[in-house]
Amino acid sequence: MKLPKVGPAFLVTAAFIGPGTVITASMAGANYGLTLVWALLFAMIATIILQEMAARLGIITQQGLGENIRQAISQPFWRTITILLVVSAIVVGNGAYQSGNISGASLGLVSISEQFSWDIPYATILFPLLIGVVAFILLYTGSYKLIERALVLLVGLMSVAFLLSFFLTQPDWAGLLSSMFSFDIPTGAGLTVIALIGTTVVPYNLFLHAATASKKWQSTDDLTAARQDLFFSIPLGALISIAIVSTAASAFFGQQLTLRSAADLAPSLQPLFGDWASIFIGIGLFSAGISSAITAPLAAAFALSGILNLDKSLNSISFKLTWLTILVIGVVVASSGYKAVSIIWFAQVANGILLPVISIFLLWIMNTKVLGDYRNNLWQNIAGAAVIFITLLLSARSLMSAFGLL
Repeated sequence: MKLPKVGPAFLVTAAFIGPGTVITASMAGANYGLTLVWALLFAMIATIILQEMAARLGIITQQGLGENIRQAISQPFWRTITILLVVSAIVVGNGAYQSGNISGASLGLVSISEQFSWDIPYATILFPLLIGVVAFILLYTGSYKLIERALVLLVGLMSVAFLLSFFLTQPDWAGLLSSMFSFDIPTGAGLTVIALIGTTVVPYNLFLHAATASKKWQSTDDLTAARQDLFFSIPLGALISIAIVSTAASAFFGQQLTLRSAADLAPSLQPLFGDWASIFIGIGLFSAGISSAITAPLAAAFALSGILNLDKSLNSISFKLTWLTILVIGVVVASSGYKAVSIIWFAQVANGILLPVISIFLLWIMNTKVLGDYRNNLWQNIAGAAVIFITLLLSARSLMSAFGLL
């Protein structure tokens, strides 16, 4: 069987399988076993529905989501409000995500260095700077193909690390399959469900996917290839997330162990699976962090260039200054000593605000004349509306919980 050529959807997978997903999925497995696997299955379906629209929009209009939002709103007042909303959300949300990405990748390097007994001075500052430099070099080249290939390699490493750990734990296959359709929410697990969905259905990925799809494909004949890319890449990401939940469940569930972050997986799994499992988890955490550390600034640059009507060429000064700003924010915060878990939680709250809003804009544009015969059909609208309704409920609960109202 011939595998589809990976493309923009693979960047989406690289973006959402970051430290936020690793930490949240680990927490879910440690605290609730396999009970919440269904939430990841729903998140995968929701991601496919929204990202298919974003890719179709990019291919048909040859523009990103930001450009389409700006052009669709002609009234000056509402256009200004929309631009301010999107710009604020992208800067705050991506800045927080980037901080968590770099912090998570640094934790992976710390875990690996400790495993080999390497004494690296000022590692908490040196590692974030090193990761920032690697991300800077890849982004500065301005080459979409180079970035895509780098992310394929990193996600490949990440997949091997987590999937090998998954099979080493010898999961309960029957329990895993039954939990996919249980829709059970144990007492106190509501916020974890929100977090699992929120770390997978990421709003900035809609901007990233539309923009990169427009660069990779120029013909309606390419819609099939775009969908093949989507149906391969997103389920792969979901499989990795499920592997993390299962690995944490096997190691921690029912043992009264407290998992403070995904970094604790490495030393905690060592007595069970030996040194190799610890190294695999370290590599996986590093790969998850650095792959997302590349895509978050890239997505921010596409989103802001589109909504502000700036040059969206990867080599333009405005484009590079945008992603550099997000990258610097991430390195500074990750080097400052803040806890990665706290940073990622803040990013999830920002995500809860932005996702329904951006999804509404996307669904609206998918029904306008700019798409011609490729507008949403009835079933695509029903699926999109269902996702928006559920994310609105989750967003409301997330915000109420964040402010202590639940």
